[in-house]
Amino acid sequence: MERVIILRPATGTRQLTLLAVVQVCAMSVWFSASAVLPALRAERGVAGEQAILLAAAVQLGFACGAVASAALNLADRVRPPRLMAVSALLAATATAALPWCAGLAVPLRFATGFALAGVYPVGMKVVVSWFPRRRGIALGVLLGALTVGSALPSLLVTLEPVHWRAVLLGSAVLAVGAAVSGVFVRPGPDLAAAPPWQPRYLLRMAADRRQRLVCLGYFGHMWELYALWAWLSAYLAATGGPGGSTAFVVIGLCGAAGCVAGGALSDRCGRTVVAMTAMLVSGGCAVLSFPVSGTAWLLPVLLVWGVAVIADSGQFSAALAETADPRYVGTALTAMTAFGFLLSAGTIQLLPLLAGAVGWRAAVPVLAIGPLLGAAAMHRLRR
Repeated sequence: MERVIILRPATGTRQLTLLAVVQVCAMSVWFSASAVLPALRAERGVAGEQAILLAAAVQLGFACGAVASAALNLADRVRPPRLMAVSALLAATATAALPWCAGLAVPLRFATGFALAGVYPVGMKVVVSWFPRRRGIALGVLLGALTVGSALPSLLVTLEPVHWRAVLLGSAVLAVGAAVSGVFVRPGPDLAAAPPWQPRYLLRMAADRRQRLVCLGYFGHMWELYALWAWLSAYLAATGGPGGSTAFVVIGLCGAAGCVAGGALSDRCGRTVVAMTAMLVSGGCAVLSFPVSGTAWLLPVLLVWGVAVIADSGQFSAALAETADPRYVGTALTAMTAFGFLLSAGTIQLLPLLAGAVGWRAAVPVLAIGPLLGAAAMHRLRR
């Protein structure tokens, strides 16, 4: 017994590191097409509407994949290593096919998102099984890896001369690496035994007030997050903001720092306090973006925004894992992320359309609506 007590934390840390590698490599395909949109417009004549569809298709695919996974309880009934490895490989295949199948770009991006639904939520479930008491910091590390992976294509396109096909293929190779690494993932000792198929669990989840408030807070968070990430480069270009690797710094480096800091603080101060604070700060940054656009103050606001916009994400996952039926934690996490990403697909399409009507400077503050409503839900949950 003593040997198990000594080895378990070290084993959990190794598995968390491995899961972080899987997330960085797999999520690199998420914004790979968005990062090369300028080159696609120039070489392939991709129009504005198709560009919006390319960005939203991944979100819609992820949402549909997550809904299917939740309805079938896949995250709780299929072994995590197998599900993560197969899903990452499918995402890699769809991304690698994109340079040679431009006519199928939107379906391929949809397929990429659909496959990633078997990587991200499953990774959260495995982390929870290893860290029953320090879920905040553990999930923060995992989400930090997700942000770095999501930002990698933005960094690759700044390296000259890198062809847009190389960015897509490089992301696909990284996703293959995620599939190989996923084979070695092992669930923790707190993983519940595979439960029977329970399609009605989603109804039970919606009927529980605590789980419902957690999900409402998460939806407010998702209203803002991916729309900011998807269109940050376009916003900077349109408003004369700092260029170069700014998007990678804001999304990847600031986002990773926010995930880890938010997770560590939530284990000390509580999930709802950290989530409310982060959403109020990020919503405030969205509002401040209007007066500071085109000034030297824009960069510091973006850096703070990059930290705050993702610092609350791990708190929703940890809170839901602590309130859901332990047998169906994977299903609950997958369902919450499914509807959150479905909402984000809407804001990804809405923001550039609104920017076309009123300009990017006036459109971006609309993102504040989500975090402010999400903070209200977290306040009710805390009470």
